[in-house]
Amino acid sequence: MATNPVKNLNIMNKLIKKKTFIGVDISKDTLDLALMEEETYGSFSDKRIQNSIKGFDSILQWLEEQNKNLQDCVFCMEHTGTYGLLFFAWLSQIGIDYCVEPGIQIKRSLGMVRGKNDKIDARRLADYIYTNRAKVKTFNLPSTLILQIKQLLTYRDQIIRIRTSLKNSLKSHMQYQKISGLKSITDQINNQIEQQNKLVENSENQIIELIQNDPQVKKNFELAKSVKGIGLVIAAFMLVSTNNFTSFENGRKYACYSGIAPFEYDSGTSIKLKTRVSHFGNRTIKTLLSNGANSASKFDPQLRAYYNRKKAEGKEHKLIINSISCKLVNRVFAVIKRQTPYTSIYEHNFA
Repeated sequence: MATNPVKNLNIMNKLIKKKTFIGVDISKDTLDLALMEEETYGSFSDKRIQNSIKGFDSILQWLEEQNKNLQDCVFCMEHTGTYGLLFFAWLSQIGIDYCVEPGIQIKRSLGMVRGKNDKIDARRLADYIYTNRAKVKTFNLPSTLILQIKQLLTYRDQIIRIRTSLKNSLKSHMQYQKISGLKSITDQINNQIEQQNKLVENSENQIIELIQNDPQVKKNFELAKSVKGIGLVIAAFMLVSTNNFTSFENGRKYACYSGIAPFEYDSGTSIKLKTRVSHFGNRTIKTLLSNGANSASKFDPQLRAYYNRKKAEGKEHKLIINSISCKLVNRVFAVIKRQTPYTSIYEHNFA
């Protein structure tokens, strides 16, 4: 579902009106906070707390001691994986506005910097949100259901990695076995691989069960899977990475996030480089979409014809698959917007 541009405008206006900007550097055990007022730009008040509910509660007392109104405050953090989840949940429960930005985006916006520690990083985050408050969006914590699906996908990926390692180990020991005659090791590895297969299947079943619990999540999941090349894992991952298709306005923006959108690189008449994708992007979904595109290029008549035509033109396989990945993303976002399953349109010869 497309994001409402009016809603985005209201969010931006809300941040513009903020008066207190708080940068938070998150680590496993502690949070470093730096508070900066609009009226006293460049002057900071610093505080370190424990990364726990007890530590979070002390923030309220700290703000009260400085006569700060919660409605005037906005917090800013960078993505730190799971270390910040508890803090995000606390902020959402209290009703405090906060932003979670990619680390690379923050780093590049700062220009040339010298020195680094947790205190300095917190101050830089406060400065970042103050400077970019007109275009930064507040963060919406995904629902418990989406977080559960994400955790299961993460667990499934870990199992896949273990299974791949075991399969590679099996190949090596099969060669040993030809000479040594020792069969017990390969038997044990085969048993472990079978256990991993069961864990993968179990995690996928749990994902399906969770999706069945929410009618809208279930509908979007089924709509995404109606696109050839989009299976259970890709559809579930898209649900998670888009917060049930509410975080991205269109397929193009999601393609940028995934690292599959092509960009031109030219300037004037002297610089003319090939159109290429950015190396910044979510590598997991990029890999999944590539796998889906490979499948779609074989089983979808339109995409198979597209692949063969581009191949005949001399295009590289990876380039064609990337283009098909973009088409799959656009198809998914189209069916989500229409709320109707994907239907292939076949060309008919009326001659």
